[in-house]
Amino acid sequence: MTHPRLPLRAIAFGPVLATLVASSAIASPESLAAALAQKAQDTSLALEIATDLTTEIGPRLYGSESEKRAANWAVKRFSVYGFDKIWMESFSVERGWKRGLETASVTSPSPQSLVITALGGSVPTPAEGIEAEIALFKTIDAMLEQPEGSLNGKIAVVTQPMAIGGYSKISGAIRSKGPSEAARRGAIAFLMRSAGTDNDRIAHTGGTSYLPEIPRIPAAALSVPDAQQLDRLSERFDKIRIKLVLTPEELGTVTSQNVIAEITGSERPDEIVLLGAHLDSWDLGTGAIDDGAGVGIVMAAGKLIRDLPNPPKRTIRIVLFGAEEIGIIGGQYYADHHADELANHIVATEADAGQGPVEFMNIGLDNTLDPTLATIRKALQPLGIKSGRSKSSGGPDIGPMHAKGVPAIGLSMNTDDYFDLHHTANDTLDKIEPKRINQSAAAFVITAYLASELGGYYRIQP
Repeated sequence: MTHPRLPLRAIAFGPVLATLVASSAIASPESLAAALAQKAQDTSLALEIATDLTTEIGPRLYGSESEKRAANWAVKRFSVYGFDKIWMESFSVERGWKRGLETASVTSPSPQSLVITALGGSVPTPAEGIEAEIALFKTIDAMLEQPEGSLNGKIAVVTQPMAIGGYSKISGAIRSKGPSEAARRGAIAFLMRSAGTDNDRIAHTGGTSYLPEIPRIPAAALSVPDAQQLDRLSERFDKIRIKLVLTPEELGTVTSQNVIAEITGSERPDEIVLLGAHLDSWDLGTGAIDDGAGVGIVMAAGKLIRDLPNPPKRTIRIVLFGAEEIGIIGGQYYADHHADELANHIVATEADAGQGPVEFMNIGLDNTLDPTLATIRKALQPLGIKSGRSKSSGGPDIGPMHAKGVPAIGLSMNTDDYFDLHHTANDTLDKIEPKRINQSAAAFVITAYLASELGGYYRIQP
């Protein structure tokens, strides 16, 4: 794979930053961080990276050849950017999966098509499909109140909307546990209203899981308008029948990988500041918002720091995690595989909430009044970023290492439109706005650089 435009992208520092970096031996970390942030906003490097990833690779389903090509792409890009160490760490994923045909329709009393998409990991229907009466529930709790055997031979449908503000424990439980709980009560298939905040007639996928002791049944998400249509039909008719055809393939054990790149610290190379994003995506769109934007943000932050004439004091490590969408598998692998060095991780954070902008700085540290944190907060203020009120695990893939004691900073992004787009065919590059992703890249480069230069031991109790 060639990158004909790459030589043109070498960072040419502007006059202000050029003056600072030329005298970086005496420039303060705060002034250099501010200049790096300005460069992040002026260059659109993060957007350029996301553009290349989503154009040259496209969707990147976990364990697929596309995800592997994305990993190789990232290794080459890190090499061009001059990172000191670059490597891959491969791991097995037991639930390899590939999407197939997916259709649904109401067959009676009012025949009409429905827009659906299979949940990731769903088992297939028989080739000819399933046709059955539905049992519709307005909430997941209403379905869970039903006794075992009460849904025998029926297709369970849950039309509960996603909570305002995004994912909640309830939203996650509907998708991940709904199929097995429906099957426990005798259902032969499961449909849910998409976990999304849009009203477009497009369905949101996402991973599901099955309890080992319960029969596995086909599972899919309905577009929001189609779930609402079923609600209206259920208010008018006692019995509704649906035909469902899903033909995904179960691939058994597949291989995914984390891609890791480092800028070696000049004074404390064993101490690590980690920036993460996930490289895999669902297969309906091109994974631009989730999480091509995050990849662009953290790679751009690393690239800007790498281009300074003097390396950071501590090591900056960028981790592009694999197999996040099916269950944070890359994040868990990292936490387990790097257990012996987690104590050297000064702080970790992840970009996995779209393009931004970053609105709040939340923390997952014991000493919330640490002077370095105060400096980072102050440096983020010109970007409009406020101090958060909630604790943070740093991001989905950071969660497993945070649970083992790694300190975390959560750069909380605006997600007003994130759940309109994520896990859908609408997750494409045209949704990314330069100003938004640039601000996020600026926030991450400030946080990483100041954590490296000022640093401290923020250990937490796991």
